[in-house]
Amino acid sequence: MAFYAGQLVREPAMENPTIVVITDRNDLDDQLFGTFSMCRDLIRQTPVQADSREDLQKALSRASGGAIFTTIQKFAPEKGEAYPMLTDRRNVVVIADEAHRSQYGFKSRIEKTGEIAYPNRRIVDWLGHFPRNDFSQSALNEIGSAVTLFRVKRHAAEFLSKISTDFGADRITTLESPEYTPDDMQDDDAATLSVSRQAEETTEDFIVRRIMAGLTGYQFEELVAHVMECMGYTARVTPRSGDGGVDVIAHMNALGFQPPIVKIQCKRTTGQHSNAEVNQLLGMLGDGEFGLFVTLGSFSRAASELERSRPKLRLIDGDSFVDLLLDNYAKLSPRYRSIVPLKQIYVPDLPTG
Repeated sequence: MAFYAGQLVREPAMENPTIVVITDRNDLDDQLFGTFSMCRDLIRQTPVQADSREDLQKALSRASGGAIFTTIQKFAPEKGEAYPMLTDRRNVVVIADEAHRSQYGFKSRIEKTGEIAYPNRRIVDWLGHFPRNDFSQSALNEIGSAVTLFRVKRHAAEFLSKISTDFGADRITTLESPEYTPDDMQDDDAATLSVSRQAEETTEDFIVRRIMAGLTGYQFEELVAHVMECMGYTARVTPRSGDGGVDVIAHMNALGFQPPIVKIQCKRTTGQHSNAEVNQLLGMLGDGEFGLFVTLGSFSRAASELERSRPKLRLIDGDSFVDLLLDNYAKLSPRYRSIVPLKQIYVPDLPTG
């Protein structure tokens, strides 16, 4: 939990989040509070315990930051009291141990419906737990103390060899993770450098590179149509010539009569697209039709401004398409999963500098 909190506070997109750690017993609250208190440098703040509902509400009223420890009972309203809004901020992260009481008995429905009721819910667990003396001394020198986050550069293969390749589906960071053999575990720079580079490569770069290498332009159109089908649309690729700039047509029912009807232009390129290209797609739209421009690259400022002024237009750049592909990865056909082979792992890391 401390490692996860340390990663969250270093993520720029989180904008200095507030961490709330919830348990259902005072002894567990004290235990975790003590652990986090020893990791102040890691989480970049001093943890506090909320001893009452009033303390909890006061702690959550802060503008940013903070690590708050409390028990679930302190969220209960007084008898006859309407449940108050504790905060309207979007960067408050609640960490709870799922091994406790909300997972069974009459409250088990919370666990069963968690994925639906809480769309931002993420599951974090350990990939493995190994004694430090299982590793070579040079590897131990690289990772430093026992309670830290670290970037592995020279001994990546040695550490990854300890982890089973049978990962679950609810990890945080998605990276390619190849199989390792005993021959790969030699402690030399040549063996570990490729693994380290792979671990540092972003998911987006990997996916875009695999698509560029494994698919033609027309096959990319087929991939876009397939992703739309994974999202619940019926989609078809238009003929290779004479499509007028519309590569895929998608709609919500099999016959194509039910709106919305989405006309999609696909560009298997990593460059920047202008508003003139986007306007070409707009010119192909009829009444009740929507336009979607999908690329592995990006869009000019003028094109983005055009999107904001046209409610029936959506621009999907490389980052957004990777997000769509990852969101629907489990539904992809084996053909596309073989082109973009992913296994899901959580890699603790700290920025350098």
